[in-house]
Order: sequence, then C-alpha cells, then structure tokens
Amino acid sequence: MEFDGERILDGINLYINDHEFLTLLGPSGCGKTTTLRIIGGFLTPTSGTVTFDGQVINDVPPYKRQINTVFQRYALFPHLDVYENVAFGLHIKKMSKEEIHTRVTEMLAVVGLKGYENRHIQNLSGGQQQRVAIARALVNEPKVLLLDEPLGALDLRLRKDMQNELKRIQQATGITFVYVTHDQEEALSMSDTVVVMDKGRIQQIGKPEDIYNEPKNAFVADFIGESNILDGIMLEDFKVKFFGRTFKCLDAGFAPNEPVDVVIRPEDIDFVPVEEGHLTGTVTSVTFKGLNYDIIVDFKGFKWLIQTTDFQPVGATVGIRLNPEDIHIMHKSAYSGMFGDYSSYSAEYDELTEDAADEEE
Repeated sequence: MEFDGERILDGINLYINDHEFLTLLGPSGCGKTTTLRIIGGFLTPTSGTVTFDGQVINDVPPYKRQINTVFQRYALFPHLDVYENVAFGLHIKKMSKEEIHTRVTEMLAVVGLKGYENRHIQNLSGGQQQRVAIARALVNEPKVLLLDEPLGALDLRLRKDMQNELKRIQQATGITFVYVTHDQEEALSMSDTVVVMDKGRIQQIGKPEDIYNEPKNAFVADFIGESNILDGIMLEDFKVKFFGRTFKCLDAGFAPNEPVDVVIRPEDIDFVPVEEGHLTGTVTSVTFKGLNYDIIVDFKGFKWLIQTTDFQPVGATVGIRLNPEDIHIMHKSAYSGMFGDYSSYSAEYDELTEDAADEEE
C-alpha cells in the first residue's frame, strides 16, 4: 500500500483463519490500521489481492463485504436508545419486526446488556457504549469483525474487564475477530494468533506463547515484554559465547561461529552468591513494582534488567547463573544493536535507548 509515493505496507502476506481471534500488534505508524482498512474495504491496495472465501474482493465496497468494523470512537447514534442502535442495520435490511426483536434481544444478552434496551446512549458508561457498538456490528451476523483499538478510550480496570469480555464474545459467536492494538499485554492475553508489525512489514506471526518465548528478531524480543539482548557468537549447535564465556543453550541450526543476538528475559535470571555466578555485576538501580523489583545490573558496561523478588541494594556486587533454557538465540537483523541495553531504563517501550553499548570480551 502506497500513499503519495510512500510505501505504508511492504509485501504483506497474511492468512486469517475461520473462527480465529487474530491481533495485529505494533507501534504507531507500523501499518496495522492500514491493513485493517484494506480488509474492511475502506482502502484498495496499490498492488496484490484480498481474497475472502476464495473470491478476490479488492473492488467490493465495504457494505457488500461480510465484514463489520468497530472503531475506537464507537459512532453510536445519541438520539436512539440501546435497542434501536443495535437494530439499525437490521432496519436497513428491511427485516420483520419479529426477527429484529429476536436478534437484538439475543445479541444484547451475548454482550451482557440484557435489560438495557431502553437506556439512552449518553446514560451509559464507556464500557457499556462499547458493548452496544459490538452488538450493533455482530447482530448483522458478519463472518469477520474488525476492531481498531476499541479499548483505547477506557480506563485500565475497565480495559482489563473488556479484554476478557471480548474473548468470551468471540468464543460464544464463533466469528473471526481481527483486532488492532499497540498494547502487548492485550495482544498476548486475548489472541489465538499475534501478527507483530513494524515499518510496514510483518516481523513475526505465531501463537502468543511462541511470540514471547521464541522471538524472531530484536524488535519482536523488545516489543513483546522486556529483554536483555546481547551480541554473541554461535560456536556450534547448543553452544554460544558472549561476555567472553561459553554457555549451553537449546538452539541449533546456525552456521559455525555465526554472529547472533542473544535474548535473556529479565524474569529468567536468578541471583546467586558471587562465587557461584557465571557473571558478576554491580547493581545500579532498584525499582519496586509491587510483585517484584526491577533491578538494573551493570555487567562490563552493559546494563541488564533483572525482575526478581530477591531484593539487592544499589551498589551491591551480585552473581547470576543462566540455565540453557533461559538463553534464546536469534539471527542478526536490521534491528540488531538497537535494543536491550538498559543504560537509560524506562518501562515504556518508546522511551528506551536505541544505542546499545558495545560488549567487552
């Protein structure tokens, strides 16, 4: 997809399965909403095809597709009550009053708004308004529902509740959901499949567990949760070298002595007495996070994030041990060297430093 000569989507190749909850995940400007709008028929791709049930639908207008969309701004009709908002599309289709009543009543029960039929929209909470928007979209019985950051306007508690509710609704109706978000936790908790995007390209497709545990490159490793990402050398199958030491790992299939990115999740690192450690470093920062501490440790000038319940004071010399299953190896990519050093630590992804310090051997 190109706008004014600028390529917004570059070689997107994506299959979406029936009854699937699929999430397009990535930072602002990565192309996820553009992808959603192409699926919905609001944009026509510059090249390539959109195929639905075996039929090319590039030139099919939105209202003729078996696809409905719920936007971040719900676009409800303020002069109509809940019942009439949900029934609106069915009136357009000139259905009988009896069928409209049956469908609307059933759908309000599905979204948890039974008894709200006569409420006015302005008297509903944000979460209730969102449910009305979902009911209005689903009552037309689309095969696919597109959701463009629909929880963005809700507060954190309500957002969590609606994540669970959306997953329940999707499972209850069996309709394919294609969901857009930049919230990693939201994507991991709700989806059957996650599509990680950046700069108009798909970086990785997989189940939430696979995306988290087996990231394909440094961007995915950093965007999905926190990661310590180091330069390493894959000596041979199941052996990697970094920080001048050789470690056993569970990865294979790399070329001998291939330069690689080494990913170690902060929650997988354990403190041990210095004399028992694989590596020794100095604590430079401690942040209490409720369930655990975020502790920054300097190893040879490279700052690691360690998430642990084992408090260590600033200035303490600590040892760590790394188990083979805690070390994940990735091929080098265009993102190598951009992430993973916590010299200027922040819990917010887009505030992280993009200049990784060079390792010392």
